[in-house]
Parts: sequence; structure tokens; C-alpha cells
Amino acid sequence: MKGVRYAFTAEPWQHAPPGGWWFVALPADLSAEIRQAFGTEEEGWGRMKATARIGGSEWRTAIWYDTKHHAYLLPLKAAIRMAEGIVVGKGVQVEVWV
Repeated sequence: MKGVRYAFTAEPWQHAPPGGWWFVALPADLSAEIRQAFGTEEEGWGRMKATARIGGSEWRTAIWYDTKHHAYLLPLKAAIRMAEGIVVGKGVQVEVWV
């Protein structure tokens, strides 16, 4: 069982390029809803276990609540980015289960 599904479109971005981590930020309203419903399940640093899907790629991961963005951030592994042709600034359809 995957849990509660959230779907959204977001633009990937890279922290401290070159070589930095890639992320998509969950929309603020979804982040607030998730935090209210599941905030007690957060681990250290606002980490929450999740399953994500972009295109045909699905993986187990975690989302982190970022107080600067007031949103959860989903990290994008290099293998996922390559498999799905993800580039910075081009919106992607994302599904996350928490």
C-alpha cells in the first residue's frame, strides 16, 4: 500500500550548480495539507518517507520540508532524470504517495 496520492506539475531546479542536487518543490498548498495530515510522521530535519513517480519511473524516496520554500522538496536522482529526460525549468508531472 502506497498511502495517500498527491499529483502536481512542477519545474525541476538544481541546488548550487554544477553538481548540486536536483529537486522539485511540492506546491505550497499540498505541502501544507501533507504537513497537517502527516507531520507527526516526519523524521529528523522534516524528512518523510514517500514513493514518487514521474513518467514510467517510480521509486521509494523521502521528501523534506524546507522552511525557506514553505514546501516539501522531492530530490530527483540522476537515473530518474536520465530515464525521463528531465531538465531544469521544464515542467514535469509528479505523483507522490505519503
